[in-house]
Amino acid sequence: MPGSPTGLAPTSTEAGPTSARPVPVSARLPEFTWDTLDAAATLAAAHPDGLINLSMGTPVDPVPPVIRQALADAADAPGYPLTAGTPALRDAIAGWVARACGAGVDGLGVLPTIGSKELVAWLPTLLGIGPGDVVVVPSVAYPTYEDGARLAGATTVRADSLTAVGPTSRVRLVWVNSPGNPTGRVLPAAHLRKVVDWARERGAVVASDECYLPLGWTADAAPVSVLAPEVCGGSYDSVLAVHSLSKRSNLAGYRAGFVAGDPALVAELLKIRKHAGMIVPAPVQAAMVAALGDQAHADAQRERYRVRRETLLAAFTGAGFRVDHSEAGLYLWLTRDEDCWDTVDWLARRGILVAAGAFYGPAGQRHVRVALTGSDAHVAAVAQRLAQP
Repeated sequence: MPGSPTGLAPTSTEAGPTSARPVPVSARLPEFTWDTLDAAATLAAAHPDGLINLSMGTPVDPVPPVIRQALADAADAPGYPLTAGTPALRDAIAGWVARACGAGVDGLGVLPTIGSKELVAWLPTLLGIGPGDVVVVPSVAYPTYEDGARLAGATTVRADSLTAVGPTSRVRLVWVNSPGNPTGRVLPAAHLRKVVDWARERGAVVASDECYLPLGWTADAAPVSVLAPEVCGGSYDSVLAVHSLSKRSNLAGYRAGFVAGDPALVAELLKIRKHAGMIVPAPVQAAMVAALGDQAHADAQRERYRVRRETLLAAFTGAGFRVDHSEAGLYLWLTRDEDCWDTVDWLARRGILVAAGAFYGPAGQRHVRVALTGSDAHVAAVAQRLAQP
């Protein structure tokens, strides 16, 4: 109804049995993805040697000491932190983006976020996207892209090709994700440049989820940022790159992320986030400065994932699985050429819990996603279980 910010009919100011009640916001959303794995988790937990959970990309290795020390040193923080981030944090983000993404710091907007998921979920709303607007997401994609569109009341179109989007002029936001979750697919710079050019012609924003950017595994598929000059043409107009320290630095529990790109868009996000209280706690900001400034721990963590990936890759292919894409990122995208839930159950009977490909869209119905985040002992145990008849 016009004039109602939620798109819902306003309720009566007088209580009574006939008063209209607003539809809960949760009604716009599907069942929470991970709740649908409960039955498989119960089956896997019944294994004599216990459950090994490779369904979520949850870090299991320790937080590096340099980061923990920075957090502790900043623990006496009685005042409100800056929503924009401390000057030290903004400098650290800009410096890391320059090194890791090939971006120039001149004209670059940066903003810390409470992890990356909250930004992904609320970005359509924060950009003023609503009913009648279109958000484009990959055909196989992280569910929160679509959840964010639902929260805003917008329409989601799943497409990997811009021609598949059709002639609609209501596209307001295009999500790209490289390296991809769940597929591990890397998009070439030329493809990303076409997406940026297409979106700019239509006045749309390109949001690039680059949380797995440091985790490329093959020389012929090096991940590239939307902020790289060959993609954005040296201008950050209408582009945003979303990053997280959850995987790089084992900081999933800290909720430490950031967005970088178009300074006008970042300024708009900052204005709204100030009103909404979306603030990264001061000790976490200090920990982020330490994390972004130290490459040694990130290299060590990457090596752990590389070794685990090799073990799991050999184990699953040896057990008859086919690996698709998976040239980068934190997951293996696997199939036995059967419905994903049959594969989930097959592995659960061996005490191994994985994510059903259906979580990521209809195109994932015959795949499962396996995370590289198990401990060394659990990864070795997976290989042993898969080798048994």
